[in-house]
Amino acid sequence: MFIFTKKNMLKNITFSMIKPDGVENGQIGSIISKIDSAGFNIIALKMTQLSRKRAESFYSIHRQRPFFQDLINFITRGPIVAMVLEKVDAVNDFRTLIGSTDPNEAADGTIRKLYATSKGENVIHGSDSDENAQIECFFHFSNCELFNEK
Repeated sequence: MFIFTKKNMLKNITFSMIKPDGVENGQIGSIISKIDSAGFNIIALKMTQLSRKRAESFYSIHRQRPFFQDLINFITRGPIVAMVLEKVDAVNDFRTLIGSTDPNEAADGTIRKLYATSKGENVIHGSDSDENAQIECFFHFSNCELFNEK
């Protein structure tokens, strides 16, 4: 996704979220270190907890899927770390960094291969398109958080 900042600088960004399993297992620092080492600039970051209503809204695309309630129960069971990341080709590069949803199929060295325990508890979320990155960034962060507005 490309957004214009107040200074009219073009930024290519994506959204990421360390899920409750990553927070519970003390993996925040290790995951952020991997993100930083991969050349991403973190332009917004916060720890928060999703309410059931907000989680259902965020994952509404999956509402009719059989795993929806399990997903909502999982994502609301504890805190998450939401991040907006900047890098050239941010969405694609981040999807490569996190690896396959199923850690057993993820490439060696990817975040999910290193830290995820299952397909359902896969430690991290990353936007799957520029369009969804924009939606997800503005779902979790206000203009003032993203653009340092007062």
